[in-house]
Amino acid sequence: MSQKSRSGDLLPPDRGRDRPLLAVAAILVFLASLAGIGAAGAWQAAEGWTAQLTDQITVQILPGTGRDADADAEAAAIEIARLPGVASAEARGRAQSERLLEPWLGTGVLPDDLPVPRLIAVRLDSETPLAPGAVEALLGDAPYEVVVDDHDRWERAVTRAAAAVRYFGLGVVALLTLAAAAVVAFAARASLAARWDVAEALHLVGAPDSYITRLFQERFFMLGMNAGLIGAVLAGVVGYGLSILGGSAGAVFFLPRFEFGWLGLGIVAGAALVSGLVSAISARLAVSNVLKARWT
Repeated sequence: MSQKSRSGDLLPPDRGRDRPLLAVAAILVFLASLAGIGAAGAWQAAEGWTAQLTDQITVQILPGTGRDADADAEAAAIEIARLPGVASAEARGRAQSERLLEPWLGTGVLPDDLPVPRLIAVRLDSETPLAPGAVEALLGDAPYEVVVDDHDRWERAVTRAAAAVRYFGLGVVALLTLAAAAVVAFAARASLAARWDVAEALHLVGAPDSYITRLFQERFFMLGMNAGLIGAVLAGVVGYGLSILGGSAGAVFFLPRFEFGWLGLGIVAGAALVSGLVSAISARLAVSNVLKARWT
């Protein structure tokens, strides 16, 4: 008979105690996995959005009195496209500007005489940087007002927000890991107390503390792995569903889509393994401390 099967016979599973612990551990792993997926998704989305901000600038053409704002925007876009460092420049009409305002002002509420700015989306050449102030100098004598937004302040804001979400998510993961370790340690002590006669009998026949500790360590490692698999798989399903909904929901149309992909799969697989290791280490330390206190 193998040592593993003998260990199972000496310390058989107790479903009455294991099921509540399995449920609690699975919930903690589920929450920790969701926090990790959320932190990774926020960082990934912020990187995509930051890349878009750094590759583009926006030029606003403020309508002048008695002028055709759409024609002015088209003419300005043609001039801007000729600048060194500009890959393309596309003028947007009034209808497109109004669509950008719909989430805040609603549909069909803007009067026709409201001077809605016309936007020019300028895509920059990554190999040839655009000279600072080149657009302002080019359109400085134009009979309309020009505002250039290089997205620098938005980039910094997005980076700060993403970092805050990332570190908050990692902090939540760390706290849930500590909570899981405490729960497992308490359960290991309770399990040792319930089977103290077995531990004492093994001690009397010469079994070292490390042997008894290993029995509990192996048992709680498997329990942690099972709980980790349940919680991580559920978190993966929820994370994948949220990534699909987030990519198609109209309320977040301006956000880069978070692709679950290999990143999410890695978090799910890692969460199950970490759950088993945390359970094993917590049980080993708890049982070892109790045995040392009793027999030394």
